[in-house]
Amino acid sequence: MTLADPDTPRPSLKDRFYAWRTALIGSRSFQKRAARLPIAKTVARKDGEALFDLVAGFVHSQVLMAFVQFDMPHHLAGQPRTLSDLAQRTGLPELRLQRLAQAASALGLMSRQSDGRYALGRLGAALPVIPGLQQMIRHHDVLYRDLSDPVTFFRDGTDTELAQFWPYVFGATGEADPEVAATYSELMADSQTLVAEEALAHLDLSKTNTLLDVGGGTGVFLTAAAHANPHLKLQLFDLPEVVDPATARFQREGLADRATITGGSFRGDPLPKGADTISLVRVLYDHADETVEALLQKVHDTLPENGRIIIAEPMSGGSQPTRAGDAYFGIYCMAMQTGRARSADEIAAHLQAAGFAEVRKVKTSRPFVTGLVHARKL
Repeated sequence: MTLADPDTPRPSLKDRFYAWRTALIGSRSFQKRAARLPIAKTVARKDGEALFDLVAGFVHSQVLMAFVQFDMPHHLAGQPRTLSDLAQRTGLPELRLQRLAQAASALGLMSRQSDGRYALGRLGAALPVIPGLQQMIRHHDVLYRDLSDPVTFFRDGTDTELAQFWPYVFGATGEADPEVAATYSELMADSQTLVAEEALAHLDLSKTNTLLDVGGGTGVFLTAAAHANPHLKLQLFDLPEVVDPATARFQREGLADRATITGGSFRGDPLPKGADTISLVRVLYDHADETVEALLQKVHDTLPENGRIIIAEPMSGGSQPTRAGDAYFGIYCMAMQTGRARSADEIAAHLQAAGFAEVRKVKTSRPFVTGLVHARKL
């Protein structure tokens, strides 16, 4: 008989239930019995399918990559096509193309017609019209290489390729490579469109006079906000490398007379004055806590009394982890080595520490695109 250690606390009822449930589900005999019971059989089947999807997930992502790299949305945009036709267009051997077409059809990217031809599936047809999605998929080969050895990645992960992907954006010193800057700006601008649409669907800017977007890139968010709010004056603050493309965007959109652009870094330069609302769109999650704290304090000091701060970016689910926020953006930020995906509660705590009040966490329709938090300086 083994005596219990008097210094070891007795497990709580919740912990004992957890241990019992885990042991039960992990029992092979229970799984075999459950497979014969109608309700348990359905649950067991769904669990099995979910586990298999996790196992096959990397293969699925590579099918998606090939679908985009071989430009299938373009080839199938006009009409369904035979394998022979697609083989000529893509340069793929017909037998290998068939494997890709079958896999893409199983994933909803393509669909196999009754006459044997292949067409775009619902997901494949939607993919080209989602701003920035194809560009994002194409650059994911960098992330995939960083995750090729997940044990090393999670144990250490200091030497990642993604950390060098956009070095100038995150405080690297020296002159920025114009080609890198242009590529980054294009990718961010395309993907920013979705964030702007989602955020503005849940924001009321009718009482805002001047909106300053810090780290606003080429002005995608400000452009969308300006078109939705014709009274709005615009200020953009970002690195000098994006001043010219931002100027060009505002001119194309007929907003040049409403917009002021200032080049600089929020790390060392003062923020422009005069705005009653400041937005940080996909900024905080690129940076460490100390940088976030300093930036929020700078925003607080810059805003007038009753000024408003808006934060829109992908967010962790916190106590309720989410696929997008934790199983994707959380890992992506870890590979970037510059910041992390924070929960709305964490962001709210940072805002309160900087002196903001009336902090409000807004539930968005598409949290996989962006979360939303705003507050006021009282």
